[in-house]
Amino acid sequence: MSMFTTGILVLTSPIHTLPLRIAPVLSSAAQLVERTLYVHLHPGLNLGSGSQQRPAFIPPFVDLSAVITRLYSNAADICGHLDVRVLLTNVRAQSGGVTNGPFPSPQPLSHSPDVVLTDFPLQDPGQSHQVTQCLQKYTGRCYVCSPSLPSVLLHPQLMKLQENVECVTEPAGKAEPLETYTDVVVGGTFDRLHGAHKTLLNISCLLANRRFLIGVCDQAMLKKKVLKELIEPYTLRVQILQEFLRDIKPSLEVEIVPLDDPFGVSVVDPLLQCIVVSEETKKGGQAVNKKRIENGLPALVLHEIQLLKDAHHTETEEEKISSSSLRSRLLGTLLTPPKDTSHLPPLPYVIGLTGGSGSGKSSIARRLEALGAVRIDCDKMGHEVYQPGAAAHRMVLEEFGSDLLNEDKTINRRALGKKVFGNQERLKALTNIVWPEIAELVKKTISQAREEGKQVCVVDAAVLLEAGWTDLVHEVWVTVIPEEEAVLRITERDGVAAEDAMRRLSSQWSNAKQVEHANVVLSTLWEPEVTQKQVLKAWKLLQKRIPPRQ
Repeated sequence: MSMFTTGILVLTSPIHTLPLRIAPVLSSAAQLVERTLYVHLHPGLNLGSGSQQRPAFIPPFVDLSAVITRLYSNAADICGHLDVRVLLTNVRAQSGGVTNGPFPSPQPLSHSPDVVLTDFPLQDPGQSHQVTQCLQKYTGRCYVCSPSLPSVLLHPQLMKLQENVECVTEPAGKAEPLETYTDVVVGGTFDRLHGAHKTLLNISCLLANRRFLIGVCDQAMLKKKVLKELIEPYTLRVQILQEFLRDIKPSLEVEIVPLDDPFGVSVVDPLLQCIVVSEETKKGGQAVNKKRIENGLPALVLHEIQLLKDAHHTETEEEKISSSSLRSRLLGTLLTPPKDTSHLPPLPYVIGLTGGSGSGKSSIARRLEALGAVRIDCDKMGHEVYQPGAAAHRMVLEEFGSDLLNEDKTINRRALGKKVFGNQERLKALTNIVWPEIAELVKKTISQAREEGKQVCVVDAAVLLEAGWTDLVHEVWVTVIPEEEAVLRITERDGVAAEDAMRRLSSQWSNAKQVEHANVVLSTLWEPEVTQKQVLKAWKLLQKRIPPRQ
């Protein structure tokens, strides 16, 4: 059971044994910390000597880069719920003029620590009090925290690992130094900051001595992204980056700029020396260098880092840790809590299901119906309100003329469409007649479902949001697919030209606008089995939110 919100983990193991310790140390720490875990590296720190230990600079070297990658990779596998951040304030290339330690005054962190943990091995159980006191004082010199910060020695949980660690021999010779640069650049989307992002950012901070320039993808660069509607707003992504980097290496000058094309400022900034890439983005780095040479600038050093494998990926997700996989895992989950619906009876619990043309909304409604929901088909009700004898039938004829009548007294919907097409004022006059009548039919169907003791109703409505019917439902669920996929489906289904399909989509609310109102988002982009898994997940989670029957 987690006891603390935020912790600092001080790692003291020699750098050559640390990779073996990372997984069990993180596993033990995750049992005590529930939100943020800061990691402070001080290989060889002796907390049991009895003398006061002071923070010291450690030089950037190649093995340290590998340890950082291992930390974030293990964290993703073992404690994905934790926001792990490897701190680099005490990592600095040695120079003759450096006399002060890395912490002239304690560094404030974005999240105030509740506990300090360490992997330091006790030689004697009687040392415990001395070591915890030394750990407290050491941490207080490094970071702003309470003088009485609780200290936890993780070593007892790591005893099983000791035999493996002891058999690792220390490598001969000095550690290979890591070449550093004054100005370093990276680019990316940085949506839902995850372990692979943090590895990229940490290693970039390790390489940069003065300035770190980050290009963050803005609207123009998001068009081809999977589930782009679920990408966090640019301002939020920048805010999260700034906070993370302030913690990691506050001495760096950090500059974050919007990225509207694949190159951004990387091809015009003369001060840049290094660009950090992965195996996947290496070609992009090479393209940047080609542009720089064309612009009369020196090529950048390409520092390549490894991709982090996602141990939890599914068949439809990428093997690497990626934001698109994280976004796909949000499908079917509650993204925002339902608004106040105290004006509605608690049961049946009403879902308003909407989505653009071709999005697969109705197929999802049928899947929910198969699970036990009452499906309310608003498209079908839209046909009913035009029938002779209905109030809307009379009002439409009064407003638009009796020349709309067919021989059987029904309204010629095609002729009506021509009268309102391209005329927003006349279209509004029509919807002002029809939408309230459909809403009344929806209310009656919900009331009938209540009398029959039904638990869930699904209002299947393409115009749910435009018509303002959200007051009729407890939650809004939105189905999205990319525009190009929607055009393909509409042309195949309705036999219309692609231009007509595009016109139809442009007359509706965009996916992004609909998602702004959504409590739950679903997508039928993949195979039917994937859609079914989404719907089942959404249904199971929904059952937990439905109030019990009185």
